[in-house]
Amino acid sequence: MRVYCAKNYKEASTLAADLIAAQILLKPDSVLGLATGSTPIGAYQRLIAKYEAGELDFSQVKTMNLDEYRGLDGENPNGYRYFMNHQLFDHVNIKKENTNVPDGKKDPTQACGEYDAKLERTGGIDLQLLGLGHNGHIGFNEPAEEFSKTTHCVDLSESTIEANARFFDSEDEVPRQAYTMGIKNIMTAKKILLVATGEAKADALYKSLYGPITPNVPASILQLHPDLTVVAD
Repeated sequence: MRVYCAKNYKEASTLAADLIAAQILLKPDSVLGLATGSTPIGAYQRLIAKYEAGELDFSQVKTMNLDEYRGLDGENPNGYRYFMNHQLFDHVNIKKENTNVPDGKKDPTQACGEYDAKLERTGGIDLQLLGLGHNGHIGFNEPAEEFSKTTHCVDLSESTIEANARFFDSEDEVPRQAYTMGIKNIMTAKKILLVATGEAKADALYKSLYGPITPNVPASILQLHPDLTVVAD
């Protein structure tokens, strides 16, 4: 495990973007596992700036996003396909057919089965970007009695619904379920980059990196990954 201590969110975003950019430069056809939420926005902005400066080429890159709300399609402003298009994909030369997000409009069995098949066809994620939930969740893998292995439909916890309500007009509009990569999907990535910022994440980060490995803190499984990099303020 490598831990980089940043002064603030801006510096953490710069460090994360530099690590992702290095992966693309070393392997132009990298498969990137991407995350949504407020944490990666700063890193995405810096990747766009690098592309605009002629420092990065996304033309061969493939992406696999962690999750999507059940019931939302790619045109919904609160959906994660929409988020990725507006925060990154529309601003670089990545081919949209090489970008993948779970299909929130399909039923759970079909959506999750198809996404696992896509993951397998990529040959493996080279670098997986992760944020961290206040309850230690990664993707939408919530605290549970056991680690879920593959892409699955999950009931979102009240704390996750409350945390994500800021992206919706009201908490009542936040979907109660989502499709997410499982822990096995995440752990099979060759490299993992975990970014966590803000005092509110401090307890979850400590438990994830130094507490017991338990499905009650899903991110604690990352202690077992052979190539984990953490960027935190």
